Amino acid sequence: MIKDKVLLYGANGYTGKLIARYAKDYQLSPVLSGRNEKEIASLAKELNLPYKVLSLDDAAQLKEALKEVAVVIHAAGPFRYTAKQMIEACIETGTHYIDINGDISVFEFIKKYDAKAKQANVMLMPGAGFDVVPTDCMAVHLKNNMPDATHLEIAFVSLGGSQISHGTATTMADKVGEGSVVRENGKFVSKPLGHQGKWIEINGKKLFVMTIPWGDISTAYTSTGIPNIATYTGMKPSAHRILKFQFLFNWLLRTKFVRAQIQKKIKSRPAGPTDEQRAKSKTYIWGKVRNAAGKEISSSMEVLEGYTLTAFASLLITQKILKGNFKPGYQTPAGCYGEDLVFEMNGCKRIH
Repeated sequence: MIKDKVLLYGANGYTGKLIARYAKDYQLSPVLSGRNEKEIASLAKELNLPYKVLSLDDAAQLKEALKEVAVVIHAAGPFRYTAKQMIEACIETGTHYIDINGDISVFEFIKKYDAKAKQANVMLMPGAGFDVVPTDCMAVHLKNNMPDATHLEIAFVSLGGSQISHGTATTMADKVGEGSVVRENGKFVSKPLGHQGKWIEINGKKLFVMTIPWGDISTAYTSTGIPNIATYTGMKPSAHRILKFQFLFNWLLRTKFVRAQIQKKIKSRPAGPTDEQRAKSKTYIWGKVRNAAGKEISSSMEVLEGYTLTAFASLLITQKILKGNFKPGYQTPAGCYGEDLVFEMNGCKRIH
């Protein structure tokens, strides 16, 4: 039997619903899946798509479902709790795996399955969304223009006020109080959140950014081999000044009580940005490399709002896999599909 179907797991989440809604634009009809039968069935009826209720805790049921599909789009996080079950089932059933993860520890965990995935002729590509498609493309673009680069900096700034989804907020809350990380001489080095702040210029705009533990600390190293990497996001300078003292309270932020209060606050908010908010928002990506001689090259691009880009990118990559365009083993987006992958989506362009 030739497998040509797609399973979208976590279809009832905010980003999962976006992927399901846009699937027809990529000539895809995914099987919607998740644990919540009421929500999955309702969405399937609305979009006229098939569905299957599955729990990641039922390995036998999961493998039976995966035997019928060629690709899984895994959209149910936090991935530090959900990736292992899905990946092991995918390898056993010969099913390609992509997800929308952005957690450094999860990228490193999935990388350990590289040999098994190659043996099974299966591709594992975490980070097939906003985390980390555009930034990975930026990293590879800069590496291609400076093959001897020793340092890489990447920043993203979202403008327009698009709020984060419940899933993103939950993943962030799960790691609150844990500080940040950079890569130095090929190794992970812990740092306080926002330990560095700087002004950058994109498209004539001066924007302030601060360091955060973005997925490229893992993936850009895999894609480029550049040994020193720092990642940044846009932040108000006043907020950055306050965050620089967060390390004093990290012990408190890590307590169960505080994290429970944060989760309660998350649940009281809307599930994610409205279509109107997403349409009004835009995101800039900036990157810079330098070599041992001190020469520098910088570049910037404008891309879609994060959740929109995640939906489009995951579907675009799924479409490629179904056409036989994949590499077995652990892969990064630009490492597999090149620096221009992000520009295959309308609304993304290089500024310089």
